[in-house]
Amino acid sequence: MDKQTLSFQAEVKQILHLVTHSLYSNKEIFLRELISNASDACDKLRFEALDRAELFEDAPQLEVRVAFDVEAKTITISDNGIGMSADEAVAHLGTIAKSGTRDFIAALEGDKKKDANLIGQFGVGFYSGFIVADRITVESRRAGLPADQGVRWSSEGTGEFEVQTIDRPARGTDVILHLRDGEEEFLSAWKLKSITSKYSDHISLPILMRKQKWDEEKKEQVDTDEWETVNKAAALWTRSKSDITDTEYQDFYKQLSYDSEAPLAYTHNRVEGRSEYTQLLFVPAKAPFDLWNRDKRGGVKLYVKRVFIMDDAEALMPVYLRFVKGVIDSADLPLNVSRELLQESRDVKAIREGCTKRVLSMLEDVAENQKDKYAEFWKQFGAVLKEGVGEDFANQERLAKLLRFASTHADEGVSFSDYLGRMKEGQEAIYYVTADTLATARNSPQLEIFRKKGLEVLLLTDRVDEWMLSHLYEFEGKPLQSVAKGGVDLSKLQDEDEKKAAEATAEAFKPVIERLKAALKDRAKDVRASTRLVDSPACIVVDEGDMSAHLSRMLKQAGQSAPKSLPILEVNPGHSLVQRLESDQRFDDLAHVIFDQALLAEGGQLEDPAAYVQRVNRLLVAPA
Repeated sequence: MDKQTLSFQAEVKQILHLVTHSLYSNKEIFLRELISNASDACDKLRFEALDRAELFEDAPQLEVRVAFDVEAKTITISDNGIGMSADEAVAHLGTIAKSGTRDFIAALEGDKKKDANLIGQFGVGFYSGFIVADRITVESRRAGLPADQGVRWSSEGTGEFEVQTIDRPARGTDVILHLRDGEEEFLSAWKLKSITSKYSDHISLPILMRKQKWDEEKKEQVDTDEWETVNKAAALWTRSKSDITDTEYQDFYKQLSYDSEAPLAYTHNRVEGRSEYTQLLFVPAKAPFDLWNRDKRGGVKLYVKRVFIMDDAEALMPVYLRFVKGVIDSADLPLNVSRELLQESRDVKAIREGCTKRVLSMLEDVAENQKDKYAEFWKQFGAVLKEGVGEDFANQERLAKLLRFASTHADEGVSFSDYLGRMKEGQEAIYYVTADTLATARNSPQLEIFRKKGLEVLLLTDRVDEWMLSHLYEFEGKPLQSVAKGGVDLSKLQDEDEKKAAEATAEAFKPVIERLKAALKDRAKDVRASTRLVDSPACIVVDEGDMSAHLSRMLKQAGQSAPKSLPILEVNPGHSLVQRLESDQRFDDLAHVIFDQALLAEGGQLEDPAAYVQRVNRLLVAPA
């Protein structure tokens, strides 16, 4: 192929601009990224060679090499992995087909001080070389192709790149960084070794650099022809737990996940039995940007007998634990395992169940012994964990114990067990209310009698709560009861005088109730005297079997149709506004205003706001 000049994809141009102008907070990550890419290339060769051993050619020992040239101002990262053909060089280095690219650009543009760890999270690590280089040359040959089908790719990181065919006897890839002025600090064996040790120590392949010796004549260290391994080159998870420090676990997590913060918790175990495997799993301290993307593959890497098989093996962890990062190394799975086989394998199901239980045990331990740390976890991941209540019936009881809520007694952190410990004598249910916001829930008129009686009510405001409650009906024998459902029965908490007074009031108020039913026949399924209101004139509730108004609103917001059902209006006979109905000539206007106000207080929206305003205006200007 003659030399060709091609243009970068539009998104790549944006990334290159941002990389060269924004990612200045942690320049040294370029080496981490390029070593990681080199390691991945070796892993891919090892995997492909399971079926085609000839791909190893005459170099079965896989390795990564890092070299530098002070005079030429270059750093070269080399590997003898799978390599690239000319077409692959154009496809992989000139375009990006990842859906997260636009999110990456938005994340960087939103905050110019973003840490460069974002580079790794979005799979655009190659371009990090332009943080320190004003030109990058890549020379590569794909394993299995003849020597005259090598490729040279070169770019200055602007709008174009050049590509041409070259002779290259060795398979694999050399990435040559031509450093820009001011980046000479990286032309140092000590500097490159320290960066490698910091970020890439746990890569299972040897990372080699030339040994140096003191030159008495030049009075400086000079390279020799001998290479030395500068990383431990041992998979961390294969070592004994007693030999690994907490710092080593944290460093491995950061290298694995591209996270700049230490993990919140981790677990490292060797499992023996029906399936033999090693698990090293981490719970991050902060939620990733794409936590709510349920289609995102998991964060668990799969190895078989220390051979890397695949990233993001989603079959090894349930969707509701998609935030978990880590490594699973199986002794039982076949080396050529595919994603399809993962879905069907009994061994994989056993691994999945074992890992799920291990993560839940880890969270239970944190919840029991490190309450402040668990509170932080819940803020980051609690809403996602709730998904498991409906998806993982086998572990539903354990998950229910891990749930935390706000309530009328506490702003946050209330467990079902806490609630049971504070239940009143005669209370038979766990009460809750769902709403769009905490303020709406806390100020709901439906809570008034509960507040008066000192009964605690859980305040649920996550979008997933209504779905979760459709699968969770009780906790330790106590049913969960919505205060917004018409069937709430507090009679056992009333004394005889209260019961008699309520019955007498309801009887005396029957004529007004009948008039309200007639006035609101198109808007309310029923109207009745309330026993739950204290300070408010009215509230909206629904029948026991009907969909809550909150869930109905969420479905509409999502563009889905909700079953049509009318709410029930409960009125407070002791409230002066309701008492005024009996003798007021503007009965219909007052009735509709009371209904609309109850709807607004519950968090609903008026179907005809203009009609509400007109009625209120008529009431305001009418003579007293």
